[in-house]
Amino acid sequence: LAYCVVQFVEKDSTLAEPVLLGLFKFWPKVNSSKEVMFLSEVEEVLDVIDPALFPKVISPLFGQISKCVTSAHFQVAERALCLWNNEYILSLIEEHCTSIMPIMFNSLYRISREHWNQSIVALVYNVLKTFMEMNQELFDELGASYKGYCDGKVQADEKREQLWQWLDRLSLEKKAVN
Repeated sequence: LAYCVVQFVEKDSTLAEPVLLGLFKFWPKVNSSKEVMFLSEVEEVLDVIDPALFPKVISPLFGQISKCVTSAHFQVAERALCLWNNEYILSLIEEHCTSIMPIMFNSLYRISREHWNQSIVALVYNVLKTFMEMNQELFDELGASYKGYCDGKVQADEKREQLWQWLDRLSLEKKAVN
């Protein structure tokens, strides 16, 4: 079926968008082997997509790829990261890196520090390096933005902890009064 769909997309390139959006609509949530299969089918469609139609699917496509990259299942993350090994897809990514990098950066950066599988971490470093080579200025800007986000998150966590401590003290005071 996937082969037939790709053949239709080759004949009529305008079908790429509805095919990809259909795949995203029915994306498996808990079945990692199906996610890997869907990622393979996405790559096959991207191999034949018209470069003029690629911008229409950037947001949903890389939103889904970003989710797959952060998957705890290493095969899903690996398959998503292997899209950067495809020369045609990489050329499309490079052409539209200013749109794609903001979607992917936070997930990639977080996974580069947190993923349990070292081969995934190595692949993420390669993708980050590729992005850095594509647009150093945007990469630095996104890195600074992510660092600010993390600093704000740390401050919010500290405030939350202080609030809980205050509530604990208040609770103990009420118990002492009663």
